[in-house]
Amino acid sequence: MSLVPLRDDLVPFLKSYLPSNEEQRPGLKPFVTLTYAQSMDSRISKGKGVRTVISHLETKTMTHYLRFHHDGILIGVGTALADDPGLNCKWSPVDKIADMQCSPRPIILDPQCKWRYEGSKLQELAAQNLGKPPVVVVNKLPAWTTKAKAVTYVEAPVGPDGKFDWLPLFLLLKRQFQLNSIMVEGGAVVINELLSRPDIVDSIIVTIGAKYLGIQGVEVSPPAGEIEMDDVAWWKGSKDAVVAARLHRT
Repeated sequence: MSLVPLRDDLVPFLKSYLPSNEEQRPGLKPFVTLTYAQSMDSRISKGKGVRTVISHLETKTMTHYLRFHHDGILIGVGTALADDPGLNCKWSPVDKIADMQCSPRPIILDPQCKWRYEGSKLQELAAQNLGKPPVVVVNKLPAWTTKAKAVTYVEAPVGPDGKFDWLPLFLLLKRQFQLNSIMVEGGAVVINELLSRPDIVDSIIVTIGAKYLGIQGVEVSPPAGEIEMDDVAWWKGSKDAVVAARLHRT
């Protein structure tokens, strides 16, 4: 599917929430942008594992504009299995072609090695030089991953709760793959955890679609409870609204 043109007013609106060269300094974590689309009742899909369209065409183009400005794009394995996403970038400036070089490096959090590259949309796009092969983050490397072609499997530290420890994970991704900026697109478990981490997330960009998805939908509602925002800005499109902000730091 081709993209509609990027709205001119989105460029200045997003500018201060995007990574810049100042963040690309040795020893620091990558610049992390948390971005996703939700319904008016805070659902990101109609149900677990159900692929759901929320964004208007204008904000779909915005998503690809954001991808162009990041080195990596991270999702959880649930999203990878349910959506089979391409995670590439279809937007480019007028003097560039939207090929592999414009796309961020996909990162899939797959602690139990449930996802497979073979037959995926990621593999298809990489074969066409339209996307990059992924990094797959696991708890422990199975023996068969040494035979995997194109995909890079890495072990990441986990915390006492058995979940990935976010700060060491992002530092590892920057150090090992030179990813100075990473956008996080989902799913709900990843989003809800990172909404409680202002020490990790540098900006948050949320599209609010003009629809309700109902009580069966997958909800964004961080277990930590109330989350405050700073530097809040709003953009209004033909149907969607976008809020850009920073998580409040105490």
